[in-house]
Order: sequence, then structure tokens, then C-alpha cells
Amino acid sequence: MKLLFVYNATSGTLNSLLDVGHKLLSPSTYKCSLCTLTHDVFSENSTWKNFRDKSHFDMEFYHKDEFEAKFPKVKLAYPTVLKLEENQLSTVLNPDVLNEIATVEALIEMLKSRI
Repeated sequence: MKLLFVYNATSGTLNSLLDVGHKLLSPSTYKCSLCTLTHDVFSENSTWKNFRDKSHFDMEFYHKDEFEAKFPKVKLAYPTVLKLEENQLSTVLNPDVLNEIATVEALIEMLKSRI
């Protein structure tokens, strides 16, 4: 079993710089709640990094364009967290749920309770 985290962001250096600017200038309108939970403005959130480093979960992380290239037939709303098990994808946390999570600690607890 593997958890797939798909950010509502596009890969690439320029896109990363634009995202940083958006987070700094208008954080309330930033479109990726998963990014907001797992990353600070310039780096990965330390609580999240610690969870990832110590977790027994196998995890993969994708920008939406990377995910769509790897799984071209799967159509999703972003951000999302998926479970990949025996070549089957299922949703663990959809965008509506992720948008309601206020802290990285709450995200971690929700993941633990749903897996």
C-alpha cells in the first residue's frame, strides 16, 4: 500500500517561484490547501517532515501535471490524497476535506485514522 499526495500546483522552477509569491502576497487565496498544510512559504513544514521521516507509510508526492502524466486516465479534483493498493486507486482525502483541515497536526491525525 502506498499513499499518493497530489498537490494542486504545477511542477517547475518558475511555477514554484510564482507559488511562493502567491503565498506571500495573498495566502488566503492560494489554491492548494495540501501545500499550505505541508509546506511553509519557503520549505517543508518541520512537523510534516518529521512525520514523513518516521512514518511507516510508503508515500509519493506529485504536482498535478506529474500525476496526470503518470496516470493519464485518472481524472481528479486537486489537491487530493490517494491510496494505491494492488494497482487500484482510492481516495483517502478529497479537496473538500483537505480544505477544512486547519493544521498539519490535524492532517496527520486524519491520515492515521483513515488508513
